Amino acid sequence: QLQLVESGGGLVQPGGSLRLSCAASGFTLDYYAIGWFRQAPGKEREGVLCISSSGDGTNYADSVKGRFTISRDNAKNMVWLQMNSLKPEDAAVYYCAASYHCYTESYYYMYWGQGTQVTVSS
Repeated sequence: QLQLVESGGGLVQPGGSLRLSCAASGFTLDYYAIGWFRQAPGKEREGVLCISSSGDGTNYADSVKGRFTISRDNAKNMVWLQMNSLKPEDAAVYYCAASYHCYTESYYYMYWGQGTQVTVSS
C-alpha cells in the first residue's frame, strides 16, 4: 500500500518552531517531488514548499519565505518541513504530497498524507 504519513504537528507559541516529517511507505521517494500544503478552516488548500527529487526547493507561499525550509533524505525515505518563527496565521492542517515534479496546483499530486494539525497560539 502506497502511503505518506505526516507527523510532528502540535501546539506551539507564536515565534516557536516545529519540524514536520513526511514518511513514505510502500514506495520509494527517490523519483518524486514532495510538496507541503496547508489548509486552514474556511480557506483553500495552499502550496507552501516543494522539493524536487534532486533536492531543489521551491517556495510557493511568500508568507513563509525566510521562515520555512524543506529538506529530504532519500535513504531514509523522508521529507521534512522546518518551520521557524511561527505565526498564528500559520495554523492549519499540513499535508505532504508526492508528484513527479513540483507544481503549485494540488491536483498534480498523486499521493497524499492524512495531514497533521499545527496550532499557533499563546
